[in-house]
Amino acid sequence: MYFHDDSLFPENQEKLVITAAPYGPEWEIDDFREDLPLTVDEHVQAAVDCYNAGATVLHIHVRELDGKGSKRLSKFNELLGRLREAVPDMILQVGGSISFAPEGEGAEAKWLSDDTRHLLAELDPRPDQVTIAINTNQMNIVELMTGDDIAGTSFTRPEVYEAYREMYVPAGPAWVEEHLKRLQANGIQPHFQLANIPQLETVERLIRRGAYTGPLLVTWVGIGGGFDGPNPYNMMEFIRRVPDGAVLTLETLMRSVLPVNTMAIAMGLHARCGNEDTLWGRKGQKMTSVQQIEQLVRLAGELGREVATGKEAREIYKLDERYANADETLAKIGFAPNRKPGQVGFTHHA
Repeated sequence: MYFHDDSLFPENQEKLVITAAPYGPEWEIDDFREDLPLTVDEHVQAAVDCYNAGATVLHIHVRELDGKGSKRLSKFNELLGRLREAVPDMILQVGGSISFAPEGEGAEAKWLSDDTRHLLAELDPRPDQVTIAINTNQMNIVELMTGDDIAGTSFTRPEVYEAYREMYVPAGPAWVEEHLKRLQANGIQPHFQLANIPQLETVERLIRRGAYTGPLLVTWVGIGGGFDGPNPYNMMEFIRRVPDGAVLTLETLMRSVLPVNTMAIAMGLHARCGNEDTLWGRKGQKMTSVQQIEQLVRLAGELGREVATGKEAREIYKLDERYANADETLAKIGFAPNRKPGQVGFTHHA
C-alpha cells in the first residue's frame, strides 16, 4: 500500500471498520462465562451489544449447549436467520473453520472435512462473507501465549494445550479453487485470512489466473505458530505488499491485540478484536468483547478517525461488486496487469 505524505491525516482515511469476534470457539465456556455466549439467544445478544458498541463486522462461530463449537450447518442457519433480524446492518462473516474445539480429552483440534467446509457456500440465509485460508499451514495458537494468558483457563490442561499446539489449517490448492468457485457462485464474498506474504502471493496468482474475480478483502493474522508474529517489521512488510485497492484488517492475539489495532487505526487500516483474539485488557485483567470495541472507538476518537456505520462498512467492503475477468480484477485491486503476448519490461496500469 502506498502512503502519501498526508496519509496519516484522519480526514484522508476511510472510516474505521471494526470486526468483532465475540464467540471465542477455542475457549471452554467457563474460561470467561460472563462473555462467552452459550445459547443462541446469548449469541444474538452478543452481536447486538457489539454492534451498539461500534463494530460493523461480526465474525461468527456458534456453540452447542454442551459448550463445544458446533459443526452443524443447521445451527449456523438458525443463528444467521436470527442475526439478520437483530443486526440487519452488520456484515455477517462466518469463520471458515466452523469449529476447531477438541472433542474430548486428548482429542485433536482440527477443521472439518473439505467437503463439509464447501457447504458453507450453501448456508441459508447466506452470510455476507466466509473467511478462507490459503495454503495448508501450521496454526499453533499457543506458541505466543504466556503463563498469564492461559492462567485459570482450559489451556492449563496439558491435553488441551497440546491439541492446539499441534493444530494446522488444511487449505490446499484444489480445495481453495473449488471453495472460491462455490462462494462466488452463491454471491458470498471470500475474506482472505492470510498468515504471511507467500499466502498473499498465492492469492495474487489465483487472481491472475481468473480463479477469483472480485474485491480483495484481507486480514493479516499475526498470531505466530506458523503465521507471522506480531512483529512490526513483519506487519509493515505485509502492508507494503498489499495492493492499494484492497481492504486490509490487522489481527493478532492476547495482549498484542491493542497495540496492533492502535497502529491499524493510525495508519488508516481496519481493526479486529473480541474474545476469540484475547480475553485480556491489562495484564491479569479480563476484558469483554464489548469493552474491547469501546476501547477502539475511544482510540479512534482521540486520533480523529471516524468509525464506519453499518451502511458505510458495506460500501468500504464493496459487498455488491463483482468483476468480469482477471484483467478487471487486477485493475480494480491495484495489482499490475498481466503481461500481454510479446510484451517485455515491467507492466503497469496506464
